[in-house]
Amino acid sequence: MGNTVSVLANGSGPQAGVESMPSRVSPIGEGESAPLFCLLDADMELFDLHEVLNHQMAVLHFYPRDAMPSSTRLAIGFSDLDEGFTRCGARVAVVSLDSCATHAEFRDEHGVALQLLSDEDGEVSRLFGLWDANGAKNGSKSSAMRRATCIIGRDGIVHRVFNEAPTRELPAQVLEYVKQISGSWNGNRQEHRRHA
Repeated sequence: MGNTVSVLANGSGPQAGVESMPSRVSPIGEGESAPLFCLLDADMELFDLHEVLNHQMAVLHFYPRDAMPSSTRLAIGFSDLDEGFTRCGARVAVVSLDSCATHAEFRDEHGVALQLLSDEDGEVSRLFGLWDANGAKNGSKSSAMRRATCIIGRDGIVHRVFNEAPTRELPAQVLEYVKQISGSWNGNRQEHRRHA
């Protein structure tokens, strides 16, 4: 077993092992409840989605591996906009099949300021319906993991899923959407309220 540490469906707290929820066949959709999970990051710190959602919305960016050129470009793009996401009350994390050690090397090499979560066994990817069993049969695990960006509100509901091919503009598009749903204008909620 890899670095997946799961939470029971009722959010009762971190436990080692695999969550009892079944894998999804199709990708998670807008308006659905996000599965709660815990994963270790590059520093071997626990990322607990339930705990994050108690304080802020979550932006989860799924990709197969750090070292892929498009993955590197997007991780850096999201990292460069991290301050904007924070001002909007959102926490960005990347989920991939890389180990915690690989994530740490990647983070240090590229100066990525995001939490890089290790889903080595693909368990969380399966819970979000981002695992293609045919891809796993025909190639490496990397070809089995689908790319997606999920925006999850503090209520645990998926507000938006970006499934389209990754482009350089994706981090900015996601930030723009987060600004819209957070009700912030230029990241400053009080200023927005005064002018509204």
